[in-house]
Amino acid sequence: AWRSQQKLDGDVRPIIVNVCNFAKPSEGQPALLSFDDARTLFHEFGHALHGLMSDVTYPSIAGTAVSRDFVELPSQLYEHWFMTREVMERFCLHAETGEPMPPALIDKIKAAQTFNQGFSSVEYTSSALVDLAFHSLEQVPENFDPLAFEATELARIGMPAEIIMRHRTPHFAHIFSGDGYSAGYYSYLWSEVMDADAFNAFVEAGDVFAPSVAEKLERYVYSAGNARDPAEAYTLFRGRLPTPDALLKKRGLAA
Repeated sequence: AWRSQQKLDGDVRPIIVNVCNFAKPSEGQPALLSFDDARTLFHEFGHALHGLMSDVTYPSIAGTAVSRDFVELPSQLYEHWFMTREVMERFCLHAETGEPMPPALIDKIKAAQTFNQGFSSVEYTSSALVDLAFHSLEQVPENFDPLAFEATELARIGMPAEIIMRHRTPHFAHIFSGDGYSAGYYSYLWSEVMDADAFNAFVEAGDVFAPSVAEKLERYVYSAGNARDPAEAYTLFRGRLPTPDALLKKRGLAA
């Protein structure tokens, strides 16, 4: 964000830029995005919308100036629209013929999204729980052995021997390099619980672009900044707090 929205000093509109480091094409060839690149584009534009649609008085609570898990909700939620048939048929076009992606290929791509999700969920969750365990220590004893502590914690939570943590303690810089994610690695998964549940509001409405749902999303999430407690904001949008049901279904772990 070059400039955040605010009304404290006049009606100051935001200036937001997405800078994407996509691969340049070979000379004379079209610029193409991989599936992951396209999803990243939607993710980062979700952050941009969070800043662009901000409508609050104070710059300190504008746009993405929200709690760690809530800042990822607008971006991860926006990824869902890339995966809709409506968007893929319109924008996933053949580079040479301009033909839309065949429905059968779209179905294969969608089916592939649940591959290996059980493994991914366990390796991530174990890292998040070990992070919380480390930061729950009131004091670090002398001759503390972090790997032994890690092993004890993994045994306590019943970690399957066939799966390892996504981030082992010696290189888990994500939670030890500063206070930003200390005891907060879980927030990525919690944000995914929210984004899956939030997108289900559109699914339940029978229209992924349902205007009434979109209006609530804009009012209580994308434009609201940190003007409300996140739990209150989400409840005003969804009518209740999120549950993990939609995430489990999205990952193929529940029917």
